[in-house]
Amino acid sequence: MIKKILTAFLLLPTLLCAQINTERVMTIARNALYFEDYVLSIQYFNQVINAKPYLYEPYFFRGLAKINLDDFQGAEADCDAAIQRNPFVVGAYQIRGLARIRQNNYEGAIEDYRMALKYDPENIVLWHNLSLCHMQREDYEAAKDDLGKLLNIAPRYTRAYLMRGEVSLKQNDTIQALNDFEKAIDMDRYDPDGWSARAIVRLQQGKYADAEGDLNQAIHLSAKNAGNYINRALARFHQKNLRGAMSDYDLALDIDPNNFLGHYNRGLLRAQVGDDNRAIEDFNFVLQIEPDNMMATFNRGLLRAQTGDYRGAIADYSKVIDEYPNFMAGYYHRAEARKKVGDRKGAEQDEFKIMKMQIDKRNGATADNKDASGNKDVADNTQDGDDGSTTRKKSDKNMENYRKIVIADDSEADQKYKSDYRGRVQDRNVTIKMEPMYALTYYEKSSEVKRIVHFHKYIEELNHEKIFPKPLRITNMEAPLTEEQVRFHFALVDSHTSDIVANDKDAKKRFLRGLDFYLVQDFTSSIDDFTQAILLDDKFFPAYFMRALVRCKQLEYKKAEAGLTEGVPGASVDSKKQPEVTALDYDIVKNDLDHVIQLAPDFVYAYYNRANVLSMLKDYRGALEDYNKAIELNKDFAEAYFNRGLTHIFLGNNKLGITDLSKAGELGIVSAYNIIKRFTDTRE
Repeated sequence: MIKKILTAFLLLPTLLCAQINTERVMTIARNALYFEDYVLSIQYFNQVINAKPYLYEPYFFRGLAKINLDDFQGAEADCDAAIQRNPFVVGAYQIRGLARIRQNNYEGAIEDYRMALKYDPENIVLWHNLSLCHMQREDYEAAKDDLGKLLNIAPRYTRAYLMRGEVSLKQNDTIQALNDFEKAIDMDRYDPDGWSARAIVRLQQGKYADAEGDLNQAIHLSAKNAGNYINRALARFHQKNLRGAMSDYDLALDIDPNNFLGHYNRGLLRAQVGDDNRAIEDFNFVLQIEPDNMMATFNRGLLRAQTGDYRGAIADYSKVIDEYPNFMAGYYHRAEARKKVGDRKGAEQDEFKIMKMQIDKRNGATADNKDASGNKDVADNTQDGDDGSTTRKKSDKNMENYRKIVIADDSEADQKYKSDYRGRVQDRNVTIKMEPMYALTYYEKSSEVKRIVHFHKYIEELNHEKIFPKPLRITNMEAPLTEEQVRFHFALVDSHTSDIVANDKDAKKRFLRGLDFYLVQDFTSSIDDFTQAILLDDKFFPAYFMRALVRCKQLEYKKAEAGLTEGVPGASVDSKKQPEVTALDYDIVKNDLDHVIQLAPDFVYAYYNRANVLSMLKDYRGALEDYNKAIELNKDFAEAYFNRGLTHIFLGNNKLGITDLSKAGELGIVSAYNIIKRFTDTRE
């Protein structure tokens, strides 16, 4: 059905000899890819592949879409096909390398990155990922060598210093690690990873107060990183600040409710302060994730016994003893629990087992078991004695350490550098950007922070007319379409076309189809329909508003397209002949928004969008005027405060900018706080 609709309507202007216009469909597909509508983009790339299977580009870009959908096998297969058709495409090796990394095929990824570097020897991301692959394979010398080459190319690339510092830590060279982390901090004091990395070294050195100070900085710069709270809790625990450690575990689990270390360690701390029932809840959670975690099982057993659940405690102790038959503390506590439930025989059997184990130890029969030395709460096990530490690594299976706070193994620590793999290629390294334009659409992304519902009386009147298939929303958080929604809107294109054929004088019908074309990323057809709607009714301001938005998105895509194909031998001639985007192009967008404001002077979103356009033209003072008007009309317009704040900063007025950003943060744009920190002078 979809293919029929595409053939009959989407591609009607270019239909020729039953073949689709592949260049046009590729443009639509890449529109969809650029604006993160991955499911839809794949459908369009399929159309091109079916029509011209010898082209490399649809395979390459389909692979990029699949990477973003975590279909790593499919992405690798598509990159294989792209490379077969054009072996000089750097991006294909890069994406295939990523796909292989995500499948733990580091050797294959290394091959890809080395091949890509032959064609693009100064590509920072390639060197970065190659080094990371060496680190994953524990080939630390190779990693250091490649990171050295990367720093020769980009001496101010702080991530390379952070990675090299991590390699030094794995080689137990804390001095070199510290030097690299301090270089990274000196170069970029606003990167939280530098502070958190140095904190790890200071934790290892036992400098817990210093580590806490570094983690305070890291949390100040990145308040949503659960790992920093976990590490700060460890620093506080070593300083006997149990209340502070507990608070940090609570905060970490608010951010990441499934964090294993957070639940386990909080359970231990809760047990220490007598909060037994809630400690049991934490260990229950741990055991849901790791049912065979004997440390958690034994701790839960102790807590169950303390709360009077002796049969539950016996079940936990028995499970541990089955796994560790020489675990003396297990027998002791099970014997005590069995006495409580009247199982004298079972208790006697456990006590006899303890006595036999102690006699065997004294006689040297079981040298691998240690004397409990009268401390019944200390476990016996098959390993050497306690080192006196209050912490243990997660991989430590020594049951004697069941009461110790858990820290992450180096090998298990989350790779904070994986972000270079992820996200849209075109957005890489972008740290500060304006809040996006507003649109009229049916779909809106959900947000962690509740923001206001955007409203305008005329849009509500249109919704009351029931002419739209779904309620029309005003939002700048557009959601990509699901596969089901794609099918729905393709079918609507068909339906609206029939209505237009029956009555070609209805502006709203044209507008409806224009919206559907917009949602399936066919911007050219969308603009055509909005234009027709305006010609039929030049007072219908939503058509001007949406035409301005779509034109602006077209310009954004055109500017990005050169970057996506830059340096790719064999890229389509058409993509290389794209005319440059000029100020005149944005003036056309601005003219549409001028019409909206003339027709609906209370439509605040037109002022906001026009301000964004003026900002793109670097007319910051003109942009300020429109943001001012938008805020005048809506005192709670968070995005207007945010963008006005950035505009003030662009003009060098940091104080005014921070005031606006603070208001934006208050109204729900949490990223504002990070920018405030960047433009507020802080000292260690």
